Amino acid sequence: MTANAFVQIALYLVVLLVLVKPLGGFIARVYDGKPTFLDPLFRPLESFIYRVCGVRADEGMTWQTYAFAMLLVNAIGVVFVYAVQRLQGVLPLNPQGFSAVTPDSSFNTATSFVTNTNWQGYGGESTMSYLTQMLAQNFLSAATAMAILVALIRGFRSSTVRQIGNFWVDFTRSVLYILLPLSFVLAIILVSQGVVQNFSAYKTVSLIQSTTATNPVKDAEGNPVLDEKGQPKTETSTVTEQKLPMGPAASQIAIKQMGTNGGGFFNVNSSHPYENPTPLANFFEMLGILLISAALCYTFGQMVGDTRQGWAILAAMAAMLVVFLAVCVWAEYQGNPRITALGVDSVSSSLQPGGNMEGKEARFGVANSALWATITTAASNGSVNSMHDSFTPLGGLVPLFLIQLGEVVFGGVGCGLYGMLVFAIVAVFVAGLMVGRTPEYLGKKIESYEIKMASLIILIPPIFILGLTALGVVTEAGLAGRANKGAHGLSEILYAFSSMAGNNGSAFAGLSANVPFYNALGGIEMLFTRFWLAIPTLAIAGSLAQKKHVPAGPGTLPTHTPLFVVMLIGVVIIVGALTFIPALALGPIVEHLMMVA
Repeated sequence: MTANAFVQIALYLVVLLVLVKPLGGFIARVYDGKPTFLDPLFRPLESFIYRVCGVRADEGMTWQTYAFAMLLVNAIGVVFVYAVQRLQGVLPLNPQGFSAVTPDSSFNTATSFVTNTNWQGYGGESTMSYLTQMLAQNFLSAATAMAILVALIRGFRSSTVRQIGNFWVDFTRSVLYILLPLSFVLAIILVSQGVVQNFSAYKTVSLIQSTTATNPVKDAEGNPVLDEKGQPKTETSTVTEQKLPMGPAASQIAIKQMGTNGGGFFNVNSSHPYENPTPLANFFEMLGILLISAALCYTFGQMVGDTRQGWAILAAMAAMLVVFLAVCVWAEYQGNPRITALGVDSVSSSLQPGGNMEGKEARFGVANSALWATITTAASNGSVNSMHDSFTPLGGLVPLFLIQLGEVVFGGVGCGLYGMLVFAIVAVFVAGLMVGRTPEYLGKKIESYEIKMASLIILIPPIFILGLTALGVVTEAGLAGRANKGAHGLSEILYAFSSMAGNNGSAFAGLSANVPFYNALGGIEMLFTRFWLAIPTLAIAGSLAQKKHVPAGPGTLPTHTPLFVVMLIGVVIIVGALTFIPALALGPIVEHLMMVA
């Protein structure tokens, strides 16, 4: 690892942590309804929205009512996004004249974007109109998770009440005061760096130097034509022009990062120069991925009245992120010994970046590619500036395992923190068993109901991930999408179902997933693993809100100390290891052993 790479990574982490307190404090004021500097701009609009929608902002909801409102708005979102895709051919802002998206792809994409997964089995610039990309629920899916988090926080700080807040208020404030302003600022920065933002039709331009292309000959039905030896026929043509995609990319990329959505406006996501043209754009896009998730840790501490609790959670997240990042960077800088054995120089020098540069942009190199891969899978973002499928086996293991941990190492906006708080509940429960005392967290007794709900949250994703992966590797339809056989082929399928269950959206791109098998199963998986986790989380919030606060006693485990941070990390890693190490051993781990043998 070069000194330059170390400086880039260190600068990113420092800037991220410096912004945690000011942004986290602002978010706490927003959710508590306290005055902010944005009130003159957004408070009248907020009141207008409530009047039009008939929302009583001061009316609290039980967790059941809160959950129903959350499910209702997302059910409408699924139907809406599906309908937009199916009607794309007759809707405006479609200068390329794209036709309707197929039913199975429309279902998968609708569930993907509404669940904040943003898994894409299609190429954006060759499939979706500008209108379809703009109406993909990026704001609403992120706001849903943030609202659920706030409800859980209220459960901790409330006492003997049934209400956990008003979903419509939390949802609206998440969009107006947090997601919209931050996305606007990031969009302006990206436009200044050259990210496209327009509604023009695609531009056809002449190449500076013509080139030749060899393409397969196909019949009228699109099937390859074979010669007398049974080999595909090819034809050579001279290429003198190139079609350049356009569109409102900057505004969509801003919310894709700030809302941990991750869906690329263009097919190759943030490795495309129109999405991510400069190192500075790359830095701010990476910053956007974790910014809100990190700040919400301070928001949590502020809202429960003890900022030490928020710093402890943040410390656990940051410690795991740094360790996983170090492994990924180290693995990618080691390169591939099979290639080195062929006489290829993979040592970093003034003339080359060194390491494993396969699938990486020369503009960003190994360090920024590994950093992006780690933070995008630590969060439920899924955007990429390199191809994870081309990482070394251990380098690819890091993003895969981070997703399988539940994406609680910062995680998605809202959902990452409420997932980590569930692990904190389990951690204090385990500690209580050790000392023979009823566990407490933030002054609330943790009893059987909370543990049952926490168990559902922890167990549901692995059931889907491992069950569907098993189905994928024993069926013809599942195996047909692999680009590779053996261990790497298993990794591709395991990564796909892990990504969809974890609401991440990134992929080992060697898998051809835009087929009915993966579209249907993936869509169902995304719906269940998003909302089957959200409902138990709200149930925990409702249960905690009805309990009295218990004063801390001599046997109370302090949950703001380094000891608790270590215990929390241990619970997260052990649960993940016990669940997924057997599957990982058959995929990236054995692939690494085969590579170095």
